[in-house]
Amino acid sequence: MIYREHYIEKVRPFYDSDLIKVITGIRRGGKSVILEQIAKELSSKCDNIIYLNFEDKKVSSNISTSDKLIKYVEENRKDGKCYLFFDEIQELENWQDACRTLRLYDNSIFITGSNSKLLSGEFTKELSGRFVSFRVRPFVYKEILEYAAQLGKEVTITDYLVWGGFPKRFEFESGSAQERYLNDLDDTIVINDLIKRYKIKKASLFKSLVNFILRSNSRIISANSIHTYIKQEHENCSINTIMKYIDYLEEAYIIETVKQYSTKTKKELKYYSKIYNEDVALNSIRCMNNRYDLTHNLENIVYNELVYMGYKLYVYNDGNKEIDFLATKDGKQYFIQVAYSVAEDKTYAREFNAFKSIDNLSQKIIITNDDIDYSTSTVKHIKLKDFLLMTSL
Repeated sequence: MIYREHYIEKVRPFYDSDLIKVITGIRRGGKSVILEQIAKELSSKCDNIIYLNFEDKKVSSNISTSDKLIKYVEENRKDGKCYLFFDEIQELENWQDACRTLRLYDNSIFITGSNSKLLSGEFTKELSGRFVSFRVRPFVYKEILEYAAQLGKEVTITDYLVWGGFPKRFEFESGSAQERYLNDLDDTIVINDLIKRYKIKKASLFKSLVNFILRSNSRIISANSIHTYIKQEHENCSINTIMKYIDYLEEAYIIETVKQYSTKTKKELKYYSKIYNEDVALNSIRCMNNRYDLTHNLENIVYNELVYMGYKLYVYNDGNKEIDFLATKDGKQYFIQVAYSVAEDKTYAREFNAFKSIDNLSQKIIITNDDIDYSTSTVKHIKLKDFLLMTSL
């Protein structure tokens, strides 16, 4: 597995802090591997380390309560600073009590948890003021290339646009095996976990909403528009239920919603958001007859890559035209359009005309999968194959 320094460098300044280090992210996105890599890095300078994986029956069957965990640490730690690594700690009842106590006695604590059971909102509630969290995502393309090189494989951009970056999938040789893995993963993290966690009684309604949402990535939607679609099959569905289900998906890091930024009100618009999937595979496994939604997946990929680069993103709307992204970082802002191709005149005109209301002092960028450079005197064209290798705009 590749060393994910992009994430570890953010955790490193807190190695010796008494704040609980919480590593969050979608299930199978790489949290446990990063936890192991941090433990290995610390082991080079310290042998006072305890690592427990609570999905391991040897651990969970012997350490079943917070009191037993505290006792185990007391009996096995050495004098001085001790580094505690608790993977999937939500399997332990009252784990919060153990963490709150252990942090008081010269222990540096690192934890991960499956999003279906341990969500960022709960961290805030249970460990208020005592933790710092770090978000881990599936691979971006640069990481895919690095891992593929380790495995002796080649992964094309088209493969990335269709099947995304869940790390485990690259270990399977055939496309059918990868798709089988992704379908099983989807059943676990998107459907079964959430239905069980939130005790969802209207399972059929929830599944219909999930399928609609995950097929609608990179689109502006509202609770009303979803309700209009869902009530065709589920007449008793309320808008409040839809909003609640969307919150579940967002809390579990399965989707993210990006607000529109209005120039007229100079603020975010609350009722219309654009939805992006954590990984485009969540769209593709729902497509029939290999009719993959490459256009919207490409925009979703650009979103994921920009977030990885550290940009804060809005959907920009001046009242007449929508621009896919207003990206800001370090006091700089970029207006970005995304299209699969602008080779056809009609598409070229539509995409470039979106920038008409933006003054020429602003940085305007269009990203497409074309090989020809369509840059103009005011708009910079970045080819997707080049963008995916960039670390900054």
